[in-house]
Amino acid sequence: MLELAIVGAAGRMGHTLLEAACDEPGVTVTAASERPDSDALGMDTGALIGRPASGVQVRASLADCVDDFTVAIDFTQPENSLQSLQLCAAHGKAIVIGTTGFSEAQKKRIEEYAKRVPIVLAPNMSVGVSLTLTLLDTAARVLGDDYDVEILEAHHRHKVDAPSGTALRMGEVVAAAKGRDLASCAVYAREGHTGARDGSTIGFATMRGGDIVGEHTVVFAGTGERIEITHRASNRATFARGALRAARWLSGRRPGLYGMQDVLAVG
Repeated sequence: MLELAIVGAAGRMGHTLLEAACDEPGVTVTAASERPDSDALGMDTGALIGRPASGVQVRASLADCVDDFTVAIDFTQPENSLQSLQLCAAHGKAIVIGTTGFSEAQKKRIEEYAKRVPIVLAPNMSVGVSLTLTLLDTAARVLGDDYDVEILEAHHRHKVDAPSGTALRMGEVVAAAKGRDLASCAVYAREGHTGARDGSTIGFATMRGGDIVGEHTVVFAGTGERIEITHRASNRATFARGALRAARWLSGRRPGLYGMQDVLAVG
C-alpha cells in the first residue's frame, strides 16, 4: 500500500487529490498538511471531503507527520513547495510537485534536491497533456519554419501566474523542435504599433476568468491553412489521477528529476 501525504489538503487540488485517493486501489492518504492559519487544521481528511472518517488529521506542517508517508504530493505555491521538498530531501522521501510559477533560481534548487531524492516535477499532470506535448513536437518538426506559432491559454480567476506552466512547457517543446531557445523567441504581450510579425517568434496570449479549469491551444498558422492542437480540462480530477500515477511510479525510484513524460514513457 502506497502511503501518501497531501500538502495543501484544504485547497482546490488538495480536495481533489483526497477524493481521487479514496477511489484509487493500493493508495492511502496517511498524512495531510495545511497553512498554519487554515481553518482545516485538526480536521479529519474524510470529513474535509464529506467522506467517512479516515483517522488522518490535517496538520500545520509536513514536518509534523514526516514519518507517516512514503511519497508527498504538493500543488501549492513555489516557496511552500520548496519547503516541502527540503523536508523530503532531509528525510529521504519522494515527492510529486504540480506547482507552477517557479523562478529560474528556484528550479536550480529543485535540481540540487533531485540529487538526493526522486522528484516528479510537471506543470501539468494530465495524461492528455503529456500526449499533447508529443503531438506538438511532431507537428513543429513536420511543419517547420513556414508556420507561425501562437499559444493561447485560459484558466480560472484565482490562478496567479501567467502564462501557465503548461503553456510555457508547450512553448519549450515547440521551440526545441525548431532548434530555438524559448527565452529568446517568446513574445508575451503585443500592444500598439508592433510592426509585422517576426516569423521566428512564438507568441503567448492569456485569459483569466470564472472557473475555467484549464484550456490550451497551440496554433500553427501557415499560408492557406491553420492547424490547431487543443487540450481542454473540464475537471481537476484528471490532474489528480495523473499525480497519483506519478506517485506510484516514483515510489522506490532512484534520486533524480523526472517529468510526466518519464512516468508515462511518452516520446
